[in-house]
Amino acid sequence: MADGSSLFKVSIDFDQSHLFFPNIIHWILLILALLIALTEGPKVLRKMRARAEENRGPEASGEKDQTRKIDWLRLLGMLVLTILYFYVMEPVGEIFPNTGLGFLLTSIPFMFLLSTLFVHTPGRREFITITLSSIISPTVAWYVLAQMFNITLP
Repeated sequence: MADGSSLFKVSIDFDQSHLFFPNIIHWILLILALLIALTEGPKVLRKMRARAEENRGPEASGEKDQTRKIDWLRLLGMLVLTILYFYVMEPVGEIFPNTGLGFLLTSIPFMFLLSTLFVHTPGRREFITITLSSIISPTVAWYVLAQMFNITLP
């Protein structure tokens, strides 16, 4: 029989403790995805059917369907940048071990390049916004995760 003082004792399994928050995030994302699919799915299906009906006419007349056009530059650029981001993060993190600076120093250029890749009307204002968000967002994430919560980042 357990005594009352055992309720206030905490034991941590350090081999599994790093999986605690990712599991919570996975479940939250799964639940949100299901809620979005249940609430927005029928609307999207109706729109897709209506669009398919509209597109049958132009295809018969020989016009190209604009909805099927793929932007290969952005697609391949995103894939290359993402692979490079994850590949470079660990070696940069090893230069500054246990500080999370690998995450921070690779996230800033990754966000800048990815945002620049997807901007449709580049201008001075867009580049200022991209630059500020590329610096501020990873810095805040790094500060909250690595400094406030002591979560180990690469």
